[in-house]
Amino acid sequence: MTTPPGSGEAASRPPGAAVGTAEQRLLQRRVVQVLAAGQVLGGLGTGATLSLGALLITDVAGSPAWSGMAATMSTLGAAALAVPLARLARARGRRTSLSTGALLAVAGALAVVAAAVAGSLPALLAGVLLLGAGQALNLQARFAATDLATEDTRGRDLSLVVWSTTLGAVAGPNLFGPGEAVGRALDLPALTGGFVIAAAAQALSAAVYLLGLRPGPLRVAGAPPAPATALAGDAPAREGALSTLRTSPAARRAVLTVAGSHAVMVALMSMTPVHLSEHGASLSVVGLTISLHVAGMYALSPVFGTLSDRLGARAVVLGGQGLFLAALVLSLLGADGTGVVTAGLVLLGLGWSASTVAGSTLVTGAVPPAQRPALQGASDALMSLAGAVGGAVAGPVLARVGFEGLAAALLVLVAAVTLLQREDRTPATAPR
Repeated sequence: MTTPPGSGEAASRPPGAAVGTAEQRLLQRRVVQVLAAGQVLGGLGTGATLSLGALLITDVAGSPAWSGMAATMSTLGAAALAVPLARLARARGRRTSLSTGALLAVAGALAVVAAAVAGSLPALLAGVLLLGAGQALNLQARFAATDLATEDTRGRDLSLVVWSTTLGAVAGPNLFGPGEAVGRALDLPALTGGFVIAAAAQALSAAVYLLGLRPGPLRVAGAPPAPATALAGDAPAREGALSTLRTSPAARRAVLTVAGSHAVMVALMSMTPVHLSEHGASLSVVGLTISLHVAGMYALSPVFGTLSDRLGARAVVLGGQGLFLAALVLSLLGADGTGVVTAGLVLLGLGWSASTVAGSTLVTGAVPPAQRPALQGASDALMSLAGAVGGAVAGPVLARVGFEGLAAALLVLVAAVTLLQREDRTPATAPR
């Protein structure tokens, strides 16, 4: 028996068919490898959006006041597309959902290029919004790594996919030189060649998902296909995650942990370049600081994933909040020192890595396989929205009370996330 055509995850076994332990381990290894390859390619688009996007918007708008809209629109796009892509995963499988997200990102990158040619700021913002699909699928890919993982390897497998994002995310901001060469060859406006490269990378990642995720991990894990009406946004599909959040304290605390941690990271990180520039730091120093921060976010994620499996995800979340605390104290007491601020931002990245990897593991473990896609989509949407709000609020706070005041305000959010872990007496991932 084979999976019916159109299911999105054709395989030699029916959806949900059990596999032996050895076979499942081999399949899970291949799934993680495919997801990692897709993430490397997809990360190019995300990196290009955050760096070239801000410059391109400034160029088209004729004012740097619009530069922050690159990150804002991309983040809002990720939030808006997280739930639809999760529904698609539930109805058609991870293979279809991830490849669709990549193709949407391709469309967004090409729309950015077309908008730059036309000199249209609204069309450019719309293209960047659609590029947010790349961020949404990057987030979903880490959850796809847990579909066939055992409780003993869930954190490790998730963190390996998170770690693979590093390569693309670091390379993306450096597409300026190659992108300009591509742009000149195609007679395109300045700063658009990088988006052509990003579109090609996302197209390749779509092909990787389509060809590599056979059979689909979500189906093999035993999650039955959702009714076709789920794709049309019927009431049960909309209310599934909300119902879970209302009735499951473990799910609610896991989702709030991920969202709160992301808000802390985005709020402080997004204001650090502004703060350093105002204190006379050169652009090279600012760039180095952000690069070290990104390294902290991703480089040690496999370590935190392995610790989540061995010590329990809740313990690693608490460790992540401790790293946040250290980062904020350094930022509060040493705001005038560039070296101190840089050290604080590295700790901020490490705290985000620990909290996000372990928190995502808790999200997955909070519900059975059939409910996971909906809850994961809701978690990704709330995470993106929390980041957008954190970045938006941080600016006025910085202007009113300075970098030190922003750090002090974020201590309250860290305390709230920490208290969530203390209240969780029945964590989804028990310490081992």
